[in-house]
Amino acid sequence: MKQKRFTVINESFVCEVCHTEVLPLQKGCRNHCPHCLHSLHVDKFPGDRAADCGGLMIPLRIVMHSKKGYMVEHQCKVCGYRSVNKLALDDPRQPDEMEVVLDLIRKSARFFDE
Repeated sequence: MKQKRFTVINESFVCEVCHTEVLPLQKGCRNHCPHCLHSLHVDKFPGDRAADCGGLMIPLRIVMHSKKGYMVEHQCKVCGYRSVNKLALDDPRQPDEMEVVLDLIRKSARFFDE
């Protein structure tokens, strides 16, 4: 039997880094702060809340997925786990902040130019 790999949990939370109150998405699920793009390592598979780590997930770079669009890649400061998550640039209530996304793109480009 195939294991389900996505659990829908769309709830509000307060960002551990910048203390922004993060609202649930109108469409889909959000696991990162729209203001600073940080997250917490709480999932093994999206939405399952089964990871024991709980470490801070640092936004590393923005990647483009051919079907899902722009995504943010995170890395856990505690265990090194990496994951990618879809950006919510078009959420009508609380979209991911474009300036923060653009700044991460610029930082990534400088890193890869060196």
